[in-house]
Amino acid sequence: MILYLMCFFLFLVGVYGAITKRDLIKIILAIGIMGYSVNLFLVLLAYRTGALAPILEKGFNVPMVDPIPQALVLTSIVIELGVTALMAALAIRIYQKYDTFDITKIRRLQG
Repeated sequence: MILYLMCFFLFLVGVYGAITKRDLIKIILAIGIMGYSVNLFLVLLAYRTGALAPILEKGFNVPMVDPIPQALVLTSIVIELGVTALMAALAIRIYQKYDTFDITKIRRLQG
């Protein structure tokens, strides 16, 4: 139970960082933290106690992990990497145009 609460706390740290920070790099890192917490939560949901692994013979009662959420997390990591690269590229272009990462100054400079 404590691990699920830690995942939720990590997600809240990411939400706090994405909402309250003004630096684009810090916002990108906060969004990455949120993604990592969701991936950790999915892996924790896949862990089964008291389940019997299908490849083992009867009589072995060992903890097992469901492979489907692990495959989903692997796909999620790849997608998150692409999204992070896109956000970093946009942040670089914004910095080249406005010479700042501060979103309040960028909002003042538009239009």
